[in-house]
Amino acid sequence: MFDQQKGSKKVDKRTEFSNALKESLKTKAVVATATIRLILAALKDRDIEARGHGHPEGINESDILSLLQSMVKQRQESFKTYNDANRKDLADREAEEIIIIKGFLPQQMDESEIKKTVDDLITELGVSDIKEMGKVMAALKTRYAGKLDMARASALVKEQLAA
Repeated sequence: MFDQQKGSKKVDKRTEFSNALKESLKTKAVVATATIRLILAALKDRDIEARGHGHPEGINESDILSLLQSMVKQRQESFKTYNDANRKDLADREAEEIIIIKGFLPQQMDESEIKKTVDDLITELGVSDIKEMGKVMAALKTRYAGKLDMARASALVKEQLAA
C-alpha cells in the first residue's frame, strides 16, 4: 500500500511511517491515517521506555518489526472476537488495520521456510536439548524479526528439540 523503497536506497521504518502518514493524509485515507498514528504512538512509547533503560536512540529496527507483529496479532484476536459477536463493522475495521500494518512488514516465511530455518539454526548453534531453546529463539528473533511468526517458530523449535 505505502511502498517507501526509493531506487536501491532502503528507507528506515521511522521514515517509512512518516512518509506513509503524509500520504494517507493527502489521500484522506481515514483508517490508514488512524492506524499509522497508532503505530507511531506505540513506537513513541517503546522509545521512551528504551531511553529509560539506557538506549538514547530508542528501539531498533528489529524491535520495531516485533512491535508491528504484536499489533497484527492483537488485531487478529480482536477480529475474531468481533466476528464471533456478530459485529461485522468492527471486524471489518480490524481487518483493514491488519492489512495496513502488514504492509510495513517484510514478506513472511511460509511453514516450510520456517521449518528449514529452525532446523538449520539448531544445527548451526549445536543445540540438542530443550533447555537451550532460548538460544535458538534469541537467534531467530535477532535474525528473522518480522519475517516469521515467532509463536509458530517456537512450537517447531520445541518439537525439534523434544524429538
